[in-house]
Amino acid sequence: MALPIVITLAVLAFAWPSGRISPRDVPVGIVGTGPASQHAVEALTRAKPGAFDFRLYPDQQAARSAIRSRDVYGAFAVSGHGITVLEATAASPSVAQLLTGVGQQLADKATLQLAHQKAALEKAAQEKAAAAHSSAKAHKKAPAPQSAAGAGSSVQIALKTVDVVPLATEDPRGAVFSSSVFPLTICGIMIGAFVTMARGLARPRHRVLTLLVACAVAALGVYLVAQGFLGALPHDHVATWAILSLDLLSVGATAAGLIRLLGPVGLGLSAALMVFVGNAFSGATSAPEMLPNGVHHLGQWLPPGAGASLLRDTTYFDGSAGAGHLAILVLWSVCGLTAVMFGHWVTGEARGTKTGTTAPGNLLPALPGPDATLPVRRHAHAHARRDDSAG
Repeated sequence: MALPIVITLAVLAFAWPSGRISPRDVPVGIVGTGPASQHAVEALTRAKPGAFDFRLYPDQQAARSAIRSRDVYGAFAVSGHGITVLEATAASPSVAQLLTGVGQQLADKATLQLAHQKAALEKAAQEKAAAAHSSAKAHKKAPAPQSAAGAGSSVQIALKTVDVVPLATEDPRGAVFSSSVFPLTICGIMIGAFVTMARGLARPRHRVLTLLVACAVAALGVYLVAQGFLGALPHDHVATWAILSLDLLSVGATAAGLIRLLGPVGLGLSAALMVFVGNAFSGATSAPEMLPNGVHHLGQWLPPGAGASLLRDTTYFDGSAGAGHLAILVLWSVCGLTAVMFGHWVTGEARGTKTGTTAPGNLLPALPGPDATLPVRRHAHAHARRDDSAG
């Protein structure tokens, strides 16, 4: 009965966040504080309440700098002639697509409002011309200003999108980048299980050294495939390889530590924690702010989510806003390595308690005194021979 429940919970963990993807307090910039920008903020707040966390910037240069620093996912620059959407597909293709759609809605609404204003002006001009015509007695009809109104009615608000931090040309949709998170988690768990269960690694320091080397070599292989073959990690090669190594180490060390402390149960616990919770709530395929409330915070505190965010920060944003994610990966790695190094103390105490070993003073029987005679034990076959000879 337990296995169907586990499978159901696993499917729920992956399907529920994907089915509830929606913007929730996504940081977005607004350029300028004029009437057009204020109207845009009011329109977005009414249309999508709680979807965006607006931040004001004086000009587009400041908004671009905020995007590169990972303070916002994008920005809207609204003017009377057009709307410019500043976005970063490297931060999240899903959010960039969302911002483009919202910008198009703002442009269409602004165009419709402008058309209504022009129609009202044209109607007022016609009424004024009719009143002037009725009041004239012998003069000719005054020409109505139809040309100006007709020219103004064709004005349309244009939409322009600018990708401030684009993805790699070989991975324009970010599919390779996002799909690499799940294999990293699985490989990290496999490395941790192998290092802990291998018979040739009896000493804790040998296990730690093997774990470090295995994660570094595996990360190099991942990087050669993701960048050398697929071109999805184009910047900061050494730093990217280091982050991949740390990501694997945080998962592998945690798995190894849990197995060292709990035995085979630790393997199942690490798989459930890292795969069914960490991967499902990582937000690597969309963005943490697109997941249900509370879930994205949990995902970013686990190695899969923190590793994906740190890898994105390092690869495309020069490490901006990556200090917190780096600290989380280091914390998980240190805790796991500590359990691998000193877990034998805990397991040794546990075994002593379970087996109920006797006290050191009771291991040997009491020795006889110096005047006591030791009993001589005769063998059964010796008694038998004596009986036969007597007979």
